[in-house]
Parts: sequence; structure tokens; C-alpha cells
Amino acid sequence: MLLNVENLSISFGRKKKLVEVIHDISFSVAENEIVGIVGESGSGKSVTSMAIMGLLPKKNTTIKGTIAFNETALLNLKDTTFQKLRGNEISMIFQEPMSALNPSLTCGFQVAEILKIHTKLSSQEIRKEVISLFEKVKLPRPNILYNSYPHQISGGQMQRVMIAMAIACKPKLLIADEPTTALDVTVQKEILQLLKELQKETEMSILFISHDLGLVSEICDKILVMYEGKIVEQGTKKEIFQSPKDNYTKALLASRPTLSLRLKSLPTIASIENNLFTPVEITPLDRAKKHQKLYTKAPLLTVNNVKKTYYSNAGLFSKKREIEAVKGVSFNVYEGETIGLVGESGCGKSTLGKVILQLEKVTAGNIKYKGRELTTLKTSEIRELRKDIQLIFQDPYSSLNPRKIIGEALTEPMQVHNIGFNKKVRKEKALLLLDRVGLDAVFYHRYPHELSGGQRQRVGIARTIAMEPKLVICDESVSALDISVQAQVLNLLNELKDDFGFTYIFISHDLAVVKYMADQLLVMNAGEIEEMGDADEVYANPIKAYTKKLIEAIPGT
Repeated sequence: MLLNVENLSISFGRKKKLVEVIHDISFSVAENEIVGIVGESGSGKSVTSMAIMGLLPKKNTTIKGTIAFNETALLNLKDTTFQKLRGNEISMIFQEPMSALNPSLTCGFQVAEILKIHTKLSSQEIRKEVISLFEKVKLPRPNILYNSYPHQISGGQMQRVMIAMAIACKPKLLIADEPTTALDVTVQKEILQLLKELQKETEMSILFISHDLGLVSEICDKILVMYEGKIVEQGTKKEIFQSPKDNYTKALLASRPTLSLRLKSLPTIASIENNLFTPVEITPLDRAKKHQKLYTKAPLLTVNNVKKTYYSNAGLFSKKREIEAVKGVSFNVYEGETIGLVGESGCGKSTLGKVILQLEKVTAGNIKYKGRELTTLKTSEIRELRKDIQLIFQDPYSSLNPRKIIGEALTEPMQVHNIGFNKKVRKEKALLLLDRVGLDAVFYHRYPHELSGGQRQRVGIARTIAMEPKLVICDESVSALDISVQAQVLNLLNELKDDFGFTYIFISHDLAVVKYMADQLLVMNAGEIEEMGDADEVYANPIKAYTKKLIEAIPGT
């Protein structure tokens, strides 16, 4: 075996406050093999990979068991010896390329640095090798990109730079830690295909870490399922997907929305582990009856030929450059409906959401809410409109003030919009809202950093419904969540829609999620509506090549 992990346990802290996070796990990776580790945030995936790389802090860390690489006991190595191994024979692609790459150094320099440390190549030879690596990972214009900084390239390109860096010294083992988490489905598919091609060409082994079983199924030969620091199940791809034994594995497989079946609610880990989930399908007849009610009234929101153009700063001798983010988009949203707005990063979907909210002014076109023109409203009128049209942000942490407790995050907007007679009434409503989104009263006095990602997103939803809005724009509101937490939040959004009569514009690059949520689907590409229609119909019979490409890129399809 190339890598052999036996009875590994990892604890953090000191003496009486020692907390074990990895509990006696064992697994192996053979030569020329791709092994997947799958599990949610906090399951121990990344801690395990950091232990293999020798990157865990020495202070207050206790490691028991063995990690052998090519029969070398890694846990016994001195730092200087490990440094020669790391990046050379064992390499790693980190989860977030923007934070892993140095923003003050060019992409070429950062890859060249690895070769300078681990090889005896000359500066000229190193540059030539880096250009070759950029070509190998299919980066456009490699000579230009060599001198580009990370912020000047896209997320997919940054991830390719990270892969070039990781394979620069032709490692025997590559650890890929959530290498496609923040990427569009099409870019994600390209990165997976690239990793498979590189693995086949070099015969290196890959340890692929992800929270998405569907994604792991695309690339791995063998899969390990981790939960709360333990390996609860391991086997071949066929064994895991066709006959899973552990309830947690079954829940992970079931929690992701499917393209073939539309359920009233998604299964969660708790509902499956406790045998409480009974699938209830929403039939085409159910949808037809619902749509009959929806589309007989006047639209709640009308977007007509909306355009949004940005202008880049002109230089001394250059003209202003126009960037058309939204190009003449038109559609209607009906009360009680969920419109799915889908497309790749940069297609204009988030810009369109901001324009509807009047956070950005339109360049041309009209937006009417309940028959009222929004583009000509005064600032005071827009402030009043905020109560009716609310936004659930993509990143719940950055949208919450880290210095204020959750209770204040909920009651302050109520005070601004004169909801509730006094502090006591607003606090009572805040506590009811927390309960409604599945959080205990104790969360009222907690700070954002004391909550998990899923809990913070629930707070964001509670803050939104505190305003009693009519239209809610969800901008990538579940994209950063684990699959099972995502299922809980999607179920919650649908329950709240039924209870409060919400209308949603659901923006996402995840087509499976949008298909589960949406009545109508709008596919955006380069600022325009590429295709629109009934969500089930668009998925079953896409007309445009771009829509087909997005659907084909969904992991596990």
C-alpha cells in the first residue's frame, strides 16, 4: 500500500480538557488508486488530511496510531525531513484557492517556488516547466497567466493553478480537499475530468475529500464515509451506492434533491436515522392544480426589458469600457410562486437580484411590484419597500454583525420598520421566530461565531421572515451548506412558503436544488435569458445547448 492509516486518533487540548475529534480510524490507499473520503463539516475529513500532510499544530495536539507512506512512518519524522516530502511526494490541493494562493505574488512565481525548493532546475528551465504545467491543466494563455495575480483570474482558473502547483513535482499521492466546493457545476465537471486525466497519465494516487457523495461517485474507486470522527462505512463505489449499510450513508444519499422525482420534503439525517421519513411525491397533477391557481391573477412582480451596464474607470488616454451585466431581461413572478434563476458565475443572476431589490439602479427597462414602478422610487420609498421585498444572503456569517448577539440581529430590523410596540414584544417575536426556524431560545444570546453554518443560515431566514415580506430573493442561500443541512434549510423554506404565503426568486448555480424548489425556471447566460419555462419540462426536454450542458454537468447524473 502507498498510504496506510492504522488506528488513528487525534485529540486537541490539554489533560482534562482533551477533546478527541478522530476516533481510531483505519484505511489505506493503493498505488494508482482514487479513494474518496465523504462526510459533513466537522466529520474529521480535513483533520485527517492535515495529519497525513504533517500540518497539524504540534502544541496541544495528541496523535495516536500510525500513518505510513511508502512504509515510512510519517508521525515519527522530523520537521525538516517532512518538508522535503511535502509538496514533493505528497501534495495537496486546498479547499479555497483564493486564501491558499498569495495575493501579492504572481501565479507563475508561486508554482515556480515549489520547483525551486524541490528540484535543481535553472530559472529558465523552471519557467518553461511552469508554462508546461499550465498547459497540462488547460489554463488559457499560459504565458500571460504566468505574470497574472490571483485576483485577475476566475475561481476555476485559480483552482487549476493550485492543481499545477500540487502536481509540479510529480507526487505519488495527491490529497484534494474539497477542490470544487465553490465552483459552478460546469467548471466542477472540468476540474474532475482534469484530475482523472492527470491521474491516468501519471498513475499517482488521489485522496479526494468532499461532503457530496454524488461528486465523489464521479471520480473515486473506493469510498470512506466519515461521521463524527469515525469511519462508519467503506467500500467500492458500487457497494456504497447500491447497497449502503449505515443509516448515515443512506441519509447522505437521500438528502440531495433528485432530477427524477419531486418530493414534498427532502429526507434529513435525523428523519432517516429515526425511521421517520415517508416520501411524498408531488405529482404532475398536483403541480397543474397549483399552477391553475397561481397564474389566474395579475403578476406580483413584472420585469420588463431590464438592462444593467457597468462602466470601467477610464485611463488618461483610454475610453470608458462598457460591461453589460444584464441585457434586456423580461419575466413575470406570480404570488405564491418560486422562480428558479440558474446560471454560471458571471451570468448576471445576482446583478438581476440586486436590481429588483433596488440595491442597484437599472440602466434601462421597467420593474413593477404590485403594479407600482420601482425604478423611479425615492430613497425613502425604497426604504419602505425593503419590508415587502427581502433578501436571504449567500454567506450568513458576513451578513450578521459579529459584535451583536442573535437577538439584536432579529429585533433591530423590527424596530427600524416599526414592527412590535416595544422591546418586550419584539423580543417575544424574535424568540418565536427562532423556534419557527428550529433554534432554541438560548440562541437569542449567542454571537454569530458560536453558531454553525446551518444555524447561521436559519438566523438569516428568521431575520427575513421577521419583516413579514411578500417576495423573498434567495441568492445562493444554500450553496455553502452540507448536503444534509441543505436539505433541512430547503424543507424549512418550503414550509415557510406555505405558512406565510411567500413568493421566492431562488438564485443558484446548483440545478438539482433549483429544480426541487422551482415552479418556473429561468436559465441565464451572459446577461440574457437563454431558456425559460416549467421547471420539470425544462429539465426533461431542454431546448438550448447551454441548458443541456448545465444539466449534464450535475454530479451523479
